[in-house]
Amino acid sequence: MMDDKQSFSYLFGSNAPYIEELYENYLNNPDSVDEHWKQYFGQLQTQPGAVERDVAHRPIQESFINLAKRPPVAAGVDPALLQKQVSVLRLISAYRIQGSGAADLDPLKRVSQSNVDALDPKYHGLSDADMAVQFNIGQGDFCGSEKLPLSDIISKLKQTYCGNIGVEYMHISDANERRWIRKQFETTLSTPQYSADEKRRILKQLTAAETLERYLHTKYVGQKRFSVEGGESAIVGLNYLIHNAGKDGVEEVIIGMAHRGRLNVLVNTLGKLPRDLFAEFEGRAEALLPSGDVKYHMGFSSDIATANGPMHVTLAFNPSHLEIVNPVVEGSTRAKQRRRGEEGHKQVLPVLIHGDSAFIGLGVNQATFNLSKTRGYMTGGTIHLVINNQIGFTTSDTRDVRSTTHCTDIAKMVEAPIFHVNADNPEAVCYVMQIAMDYRRTFNKDVVIDLVCYRKLGHNEGDDPYLTQPMMYKKVAQHPGTRALYAEKLVAEGVIKAEDAEEYIQEYRNALDKGEHVEQTRLSDYESKHRVDWSKYNGKDWREEVDSSLSAADIKRLADKFTQVPEDLALHNTVKKVLESRKAMAAGEQPIDWGMAETLAYAGLVTNGIGVRISGEDSGRGTFSHRHAVLHDQNREKRDAGIYVPLAHMAEGQADFVVIDSILNEEAVMAYEYGYACSAPDKLVIWEAQFGDFANGAQVVIDQFISSGETKWGRLCGLTTILPHGYDGQGPEHSSARLERWLQLCSEHNMQIVMPSEASQMFHILRRQALRTYRKPLVIFMSKRLLRFKDSMSPLENFTENSTFRPVIGDAVERKDNGSVKRVVMCSGQVYYDLAKACAERNLTDDIAIVRIEQLYPFPYAEAQAELEKYPNATQIVWAQEEPKNQGAWYQTRHRLERLCKEGQQVSFAGRPSSASPAVGYMSKHIAQLKQLVDDALELN
Repeated sequence: MMDDKQSFSYLFGSNAPYIEELYENYLNNPDSVDEHWKQYFGQLQTQPGAVERDVAHRPIQESFINLAKRPPVAAGVDPALLQKQVSVLRLISAYRIQGSGAADLDPLKRVSQSNVDALDPKYHGLSDADMAVQFNIGQGDFCGSEKLPLSDIISKLKQTYCGNIGVEYMHISDANERRWIRKQFETTLSTPQYSADEKRRILKQLTAAETLERYLHTKYVGQKRFSVEGGESAIVGLNYLIHNAGKDGVEEVIIGMAHRGRLNVLVNTLGKLPRDLFAEFEGRAEALLPSGDVKYHMGFSSDIATANGPMHVTLAFNPSHLEIVNPVVEGSTRAKQRRRGEEGHKQVLPVLIHGDSAFIGLGVNQATFNLSKTRGYMTGGTIHLVINNQIGFTTSDTRDVRSTTHCTDIAKMVEAPIFHVNADNPEAVCYVMQIAMDYRRTFNKDVVIDLVCYRKLGHNEGDDPYLTQPMMYKKVAQHPGTRALYAEKLVAEGVIKAEDAEEYIQEYRNALDKGEHVEQTRLSDYESKHRVDWSKYNGKDWREEVDSSLSAADIKRLADKFTQVPEDLALHNTVKKVLESRKAMAAGEQPIDWGMAETLAYAGLVTNGIGVRISGEDSGRGTFSHRHAVLHDQNREKRDAGIYVPLAHMAEGQADFVVIDSILNEEAVMAYEYGYACSAPDKLVIWEAQFGDFANGAQVVIDQFISSGETKWGRLCGLTTILPHGYDGQGPEHSSARLERWLQLCSEHNMQIVMPSEASQMFHILRRQALRTYRKPLVIFMSKRLLRFKDSMSPLENFTENSTFRPVIGDAVERKDNGSVKRVVMCSGQVYYDLAKACAERNLTDDIAIVRIEQLYPFPYAEAQAELEKYPNATQIVWAQEEPKNQGAWYQTRHRLERLCKEGQQVSFAGRPSSASPAVGYMSKHIAQLKQLVDDALELN
């Protein structure tokens, strides 16, 4: 006989996790386990130091270890039988963890099984002699069975985890989520059950997807369309979601996807008329936009008739930068959810369709996942559909495109479940789509469907994939297609006749010949109550006048409110001083600084019903500790009500004020806020860079959305971007927000670029942006140095009646006769104060006037010309800037200044010499360059 320690050694070590599985079942229902296990766990509960019923797993393991050191606790317990039961639990757990490695997922049958040793019963010490023995498998699993012969257990495990569906969920730390997912698949053995009508509907959708692609391929030979052939089940799954999501209260679906399969989604999901698509192929489509875009980038929206009521479906516009549209969709979703109130996250569903290599290859997806559970960005979970054609672009090899087993492994960072499914089984695709929707509704988390398919053609229709993937494409050439396989299956089941399948094809082709749909599901006369009326924002001019001022009484009233804090809030001494100063500023006792100017702007808006949303990497306090929109209790943690946001407590029924310290990422966050602003034109939405230089991490968003979204897609957006900018000797990465890049992108009045030099200017530009019906991106180049620079602070009267934003600020010197002025120096930003100081110190104020161009685009010609006309004898016009000559505003502003020149006037430059770097890193060199540019600006010829 073994000694006590040996006989119970299987209760701990590597076996402990499998004992825990059985123990969980016992805790949920003691009658769900065999009598000897019930007796054993019952004794465990009564042992000295034994675990409580709601204990965590680690103490359970420790208790097993402690008990294993004692004599057996129950007579009649057979250690050999217990060890066999443990082995069975280990086998079951192996299938749950590694079963997807043996699943039949590849339609081309090219992928070999991986990590499957643990799925062999022998691996766990089980033999053929054990196949007839009945073992406990837990309550509620495998069609409700509690005990089954080992042979049946293995059969059901294979059917559940190794068929056309592979499930990855054991990486999820929450036991409730794991149990929920396990129950969904194991109680049905991952086997969908659809009626004959539902199966015929699936076949018709496959037929539509395939026939459209083949029709376009023969009618428009050689034209790019990025076919979805080989992955037609993506259309089936997406349509299933749209027609069934309403059961859960979803009223709107927002889809983001790249170009693969996009035309098919437009026609066969959103109901775009084929004739309109054909017109685009044939170049007959009406040119409604200044530039427009290719057909596989265009967005669309429609209202779809479903059995659960109308479903509004939007396909977001996207550029060729693949996954960059994803955070845009999330931002748009969040805005629409907020507009609907508390139930918004249930009513608006984001769906993102990815490519396999792009999903794991592009960093914006990591950042978007990182946003998904943060307070300022969560949308209640996103359904991700990966069209995994197993090839990525064209020349790729999985050994070169990722360092993980699956392209979906990136989703494990947020513990999202991953459902792999063979695209040749469209019923399984619909089945996992339903579970994905149920999971999202239950846990408000992201979920991923990996649609393993193939790509029938090359990356585009002019690409020959045989050049780099000959063996794969020999397999592709032999594949009959998902539609044909499914039609054959339904014929075998007696659901349809063979001629029915051919009739579906001909019926769809006949409709395409007429430019119509076989089945029109798009509603033409339905309008959602949540629809935003954009008409009032169209066709506006940037000079639209609004009153952006506040009365002195309002300023005092607002300041009294946002400087009040709860009595039990222990403030930092610095913050106390800030609030006291703001009270004095509101009373006119001292000039108003930039932090106060911003706060007044926001306070006036939210109390007037206009919401404000600010996000950035340190937006609550302000990167330069100037904003203090969030006050922190010095004696309590944040999570223990240790913060207070004064602007969120201004008045009963006020609009939202939201300020967010974002994740450390520019690209995804800026894209998110762009999407939010596009769906919330009634709010002031702001993204703020920690330093303006860091915006280049979001250059794709700037180039593809902010600067060109309107001219390409007709998308109006009022996103405000604040970029700290200014040369203070802090080196190449903390000086320049790359003004030259922004100005180079300006045309057709697509953006507003401002560089304010006074606090009141910041106040008015923010209020003007929200109060006008002019919805264009606003980019504010904000000086870091001026935030506390006394000369840039503004008196109270610059905020009150008859004050406004000044696109141009004239010279501050009062002269008896402006005829003495020989030179006009024009500049933007903080360099003005260096120039003005030097000009006064050198007694040049009678000879030189300094004019500030506060708005660089759209260029304020009338205001600038009015200032120049004040100096009729000035023959020299100088553009002065802090930035190197090849950067900054010079090359984008010179021609505008020359347009204003009179005969005999010429424009010259004063600034740092051209440089490959945005700024120098040596303080001595920085000072020398500043002195030189001031000398150049003020030295009269």
